Amino acid sequence: MTVALITGANSGIGRQAAVDLAAKGWTVYGSMRNLDKGDKLASAAADAGVHVEPVVCDVTDGPSVDRAVAEVIERSGGIDVLVNNAGVGGNGVLEETSIETYSEVMDVNVFGVIRCTQAVLPHMRERGSGTIINISSIAGRIAAIAQSPYVASKWALEGLTEGFAQEVAGHGIRVAMIEPGIVRTAIMAKNTDMANESGAYDRAYRRLFAFYAKGLETPGLPSEVADVIYQAATTDEPRLRWTCGWGGSQLGTHNVSDADWVSLGEIEDDAEYALRFSELFGLDIT
Repeated sequence: MTVALITGANSGIGRQAAVDLAAKGWTVYGSMRNLDKGDKLASAAADAGVHVEPVVCDVTDGPSVDRAVAEVIERSGGIDVLVNNAGVGGNGVLEETSIETYSEVMDVNVFGVIRCTQAVLPHMRERGSGTIINISSIAGRIAAIAQSPYVASKWALEGLTEGFAQEVAGHGIRVAMIEPGIVRTAIMAKNTDMANESGAYDRAYRRLFAFYAKGLETPGLPSEVADVIYQAATTDEPRLRWTCGWGGSQLGTHNVSDADWVSLGEIEDDAEYALRFSELFGLDIT
């Protein structure tokens, strides 16, 4: 039986993936910082007629990660699949975003992945098998405007994942990266910060929120991401990158030139910007 550890399983994609993978017969451990926040996961699992084992894990705390991984291995004999899903958003243009904000986002979205991966790799190497799936974002392939902390973290995650995929390939360990576009999760409602202290970046913030508003008209669903996680872990034709959600395929495979990308920022009129964006990426944001 496949044993999976999913971080950030108390909400959104992590919760849905935990329930759906348990429904496929996997033994699933869903991690969260505080078990008191696991009611929705337990309820969703009960509604689906499955059980997800809750486990305490704060991905920003090394000892907490080590304890969680050790607990799962002790209780189930091993970890076959690690899904690094825990993550936070982060809006802001570079000029007006504090180093502290960048640090907080990186600590979860990048360092958290490193901590969890480092904790499971010795075990997987010893067994000569295992799968590690990192939940990235389409913002790891295209620098979504006015989301500098989030984009920086996801671009870092992309490079990190590319590198260690090669490092562990000879040890029988599969690595995959899911790059969702816009998916309806709680992170959307929480991710509405707009500092804009100088007022100089009204245009950038307008376009950020207009982009997400368009995507949320027909967003992807967490269940779609859960399906892709399962495919990435079980396919006979593994690959590194998988896209899903609104805008995922268009933005994840774009070949827009650097010049065309930068010139988008020079367009003053929002309607003209949206039209040009649609022309370049084949994605209607009007």
